[in-house]
Amino acid sequence: MQITFLGTSSGIPTRARNVSSVALRLPQRAEMWLFDCGEGTQHQILRSDLKVSQLTRIFVTHMHGDHVFGLMGLLASCGLAGNTARVDLYGPPRLEEYLRACERYSHTHLSYPVQVHMVEPGLVYEDDEFRVFCTLLKHRVPAFGYRVEEKDRPGRFDAERAAALGIPFGPIYGQLKRGEVVTLPDGRQVRGHDLCGPDQPGRKLAYCTDTVFCEEAIALAQDVDVLIHEATFSHRDAEMAFQRLHSTSTMAAQVALAAQVQQLIMTHFSPRYAPGNAIQLEDLLAEARAIFPQTLMAHDFLTYEIPRREPSTLTPARG
Repeated sequence: MQITFLGTSSGIPTRARNVSSVALRLPQRAEMWLFDCGEGTQHQILRSDLKVSQLTRIFVTHMHGDHVFGLMGLLASCGLAGNTARVDLYGPPRLEEYLRACERYSHTHLSYPVQVHMVEPGLVYEDDEFRVFCTLLKHRVPAFGYRVEEKDRPGRFDAERAAALGIPFGPIYGQLKRGEVVTLPDGRQVRGHDLCGPDQPGRKLAYCTDTVFCEEAIALAQDVDVLIHEATFSHRDAEMAFQRLHSTSTMAAQVALAAQVQQLIMTHFSPRYAPGNAIQLEDLLAEARAIFPQTLMAHDFLTYEIPRREPSTLTPARG
């Protein structure tokens, strides 16, 4: 699981930062998922190592323009390229209405199916390898945060030990790898779990923007490997953050600390912290690290590989 930031500015693009979009690349299945699609996202993809032909899902947090203005252009280009089989969109209730209006008024016909899923808090997507959950955050319009969970993988099967036990090679090995209990031809019963190492824990990612500090973000991000959280304002501009229902750097760090995440990556920075101003983006990073040292500041095209954790480092499951 590899994250690439395609836009890290809030509201409007700057010379160095585009507006919101984050790509999640899943190399094991040659897929790319997007979280938000601000204006210019397709240009950012072209400037990166990502392949738009691998785009299969787009998760939209809310309907503000800096998160959706790039959506129709990207979908139209996918259609003109002719190498997209299907795209599934997930987001707030007005997402489909917006998309259909764009199609109608721009006279755009998509040559592949686009399915829009209206999300509600809870499970929004699941397959054999992944689950995606969402919850409502606290913003001026309905805004959702998303949590991606990679399912645990079975541990390594000890084929040498199986052979030493006299288990005949063949389909039985597949059953044992899946953890099944198998009765051998000589009547012995063998439990697959006894021949497999510990399960390989799946990785977890949470994406929270736009929102002011809220308990819902903490719950969504609980024990994830990576939390991507907006940090629109400096702590010194906290009053403005509360008025506009955005987060400060310290709010993002407090969510990370309370949720016991492994890594915080801040994004969605106000353009007001440009070089030459009294408060710099480096100040936001220092503010966050004073609370949560494992903090990074995203920039456009930052790529981060989510590492796997060993089973012994996992927090015990909550009841």
